[in-house]
Amino acid sequence: MPPDKSSRYDLSVFRNGKMLARLIGIGIIVGCSAVAFAAVAGWLSPDKLTPASFVDGFQQANGVHPGFRRNHAKGVCIAGNFASNGQGVRLSKSVIFQPGIVPVVGRFALAGGMPMMADGPKAVRSMALSFRPANGEEWRTGMNDIPVFPFPTPADFYGQMQAAMPDPATGKPDPAKMKAFVDSHPKTAQAMKAIGAKPFSSGFADASYNSLDAFRFVNKAGTVMPVRWTMAAVDPFVAQSAEQPQTGDKNYLFDALAARLKQGPVQWHLIVTIGQADDPTNDATVAWPDDREKVDVGTLTIDRIASEAKDNCRDINFDPLVLPSGIEASDDPLLSARSAVYSRSFTRRAGEDKTPSAVQIDNTAKEP
Repeated sequence: MPPDKSSRYDLSVFRNGKMLARLIGIGIIVGCSAVAFAAVAGWLSPDKLTPASFVDGFQQANGVHPGFRRNHAKGVCIAGNFASNGQGVRLSKSVIFQPGIVPVVGRFALAGGMPMMADGPKAVRSMALSFRPANGEEWRTGMNDIPVFPFPTPADFYGQMQAAMPDPATGKPDPAKMKAFVDSHPKTAQAMKAIGAKPFSSGFADASYNSLDAFRFVNKAGTVMPVRWTMAAVDPFVAQSAEQPQTGDKNYLFDALAARLKQGPVQWHLIVTIGQADDPTNDATVAWPDDREKVDVGTLTIDRIASEAKDNCRDINFDPLVLPSGIEASDDPLLSARSAVYSRSFTRRAGEDKTPSAVQIDNTAKEP
């Protein structure tokens, strides 16, 4: 995978002399940004696309790295808690939103399937969390620091990934194939404009993370409402420089996070956006209008960080369909696809020897 595989690009490059170079960048980010969403469980015939074939596609693009996730391979474990303020009780009957504190285990990662890749200023960042209330239920969610997802369906994602496969003769994607894909997928083109218009944060701590997919909240009265959510950073946003820092540190984003945590806990507000009847819940490429009701339901506090290892976040499958009572899947086709492909990726890496992560945290505290 080229170093800029997680870069965002403005689609206006199609219209100028830099088209060939930028086309490659567009396709690559589209292929590995966000959550490695993709693939199946009934939406295409088995001989065309399955969870296994989708995971195979990631391996063809990135190589096989035993023991690691097939996408968002480079990461670090985190832990802390979620303090509900009670404002979510009217939205969902989940115990997570009742006033109180719930333990949380999670992971920060970069999009891409190469676990030893160098951090970059335009790398898409992800936050995956497992909320663990005392009643034994669990809520797993994976979020990204982009405003929308580049594809409305798993089939579109897979089609782009195939278009972006390196040409054996050059070792790089064919710009003509990339342009043809985007030209024939207007929703992807529009989503990429939205992604390219959003500035990058300087690190993990000052980035805000979005669910991208829609879900449904169900309250005690049985009222069902469409929702999306955002983990909104408390740390002030600082825009990332367009150039990678010339420090020689291949893990500078992760090292900066570790340094920030030594100064004290890092926090985010969980903001739930309530959709209206005409807001699409089956198309993650479309952002809901800004005037939709937003409810701050509590604060996430992260105070521990550790290298991935046995018995911490390394061995968690952040399946987005692991949901507590009061949170349900929407009709977004990406959700069942993500669940199926994550499961296949987890099964493969579970049976492989484990290579130490590129991110090694100098931390004597108990691992999260």
